[in-house]
Amino acid sequence: MARIRALVVDDSVVIRRVVRNVLAADPEIDVVGVAANGRIALAMIEQLTPDALTLDLEMPDMDGLETLKQLRRTHPKLPVIMFSTVTERGALATLEALACGADDYVTKPANVGNLLEGMERIREQLIPKIKALTYRTWITANAPGPARSLPPGIVPPPGPASPAAGVRKRVQPVAAPAEVELVAIGTSTGGPNALADIVSVLPAEFPAPILVVQHMPPMFTRFLAQRLANISALPVKEAAEGDGLQPGHVFVAPGDYHMIVVRDGTSGKLRLGQEPPENSCRPSVDVLFRSVAAAFGRRALAVVLTGMGRDGLNGCEHIHEAGGQILVQDQATSVVWGMPGFVSKAGIADRELPLAEIPGELLRRTSAVSRRMAGPVARSAH
Repeated sequence: MARIRALVVDDSVVIRRVVRNVLAADPEIDVVGVAANGRIALAMIEQLTPDALTLDLEMPDMDGLETLKQLRRTHPKLPVIMFSTVTERGALATLEALACGADDYVTKPANVGNLLEGMERIREQLIPKIKALTYRTWITANAPGPARSLPPGIVPPPGPASPAAGVRKRVQPVAAPAEVELVAIGTSTGGPNALADIVSVLPAEFPAPILVVQHMPPMFTRFLAQRLANISALPVKEAAEGDGLQPGHVFVAPGDYHMIVVRDGTSGKLRLGQEPPENSCRPSVDVLFRSVAAAFGRRALAVVLTGMGRDGLNGCEHIHEAGGQILVQDQATSVVWGMPGFVSKAGIADRELPLAEIPGELLRRTSAVSRRMAGPVARSAH
């Protein structure tokens, strides 16, 4: 089995040593080098040809953002995971790095009792992401050599003989089965950029509220909502307890809080809570989607975008059983085909689409034309 060649870039001697030790302890990873700043790292990349890079944001001489921008000119597909601090400055810089082409990020441990606990947090967060991102690069490049094992949390591509192997597609009727009153989106790795690509092209008169769960810690979700608001004709905000749903408004679940929707007359309102994480996530897509199924039934439209793991599968099963509609992002345009892949493999997705086609599909399924086409069926819906 081919080992993953990792390069660690951080100005802190302690962090470099910790990350190197954590990665080197995994039998599938080989740490081929460490660098104290971006300028050194760029030179080492040409010599060492790593499969993945961990990149600190704040470094002397050349910081993480400048390193990333230069790196993307010569190595647009090399997986890069940012190492950020859980601060306002760190959150803003992380979102900027994702917009500049970073694949994912890991936050440096804070408020940990000892070094071993910090190392364990890094191991739990960093290693699965490295494996998932390098597996995707290896698959898309059809790299020769020994096969790599499938990382947990992603779905393998279908075999060449049967593009839909193991996937049972639900037949989509000509018209939407009911008026779509609510759109719920779930995403993780690669999600900030995917969300930006969607909300930036939706018109101000979009006829349904949009609820978003993006796996991110507190503060990061607030800045994500602000960033999306700056590029969208739609109002975007981090959700607050009791927010009432309005057509054409986007609500982002706050980090460390589950978000659910409950019926409030003819519309709905949001509730936030800190019940235990699901799928190791809070906010969880499953939690939101189950509430959407209960409150809106067949008038709900769920969208599962790029992300590692299977958060969203259980919620999609509830939406499917309630008669709602489900769209998933396809493998080719997903950074990691985990969350959408598991829903697709379960056979409950109405359509599997490239990211660029999802905004148009949302418009089609929520438009007044679709509602008129649905006719009596829509008016007799849940």
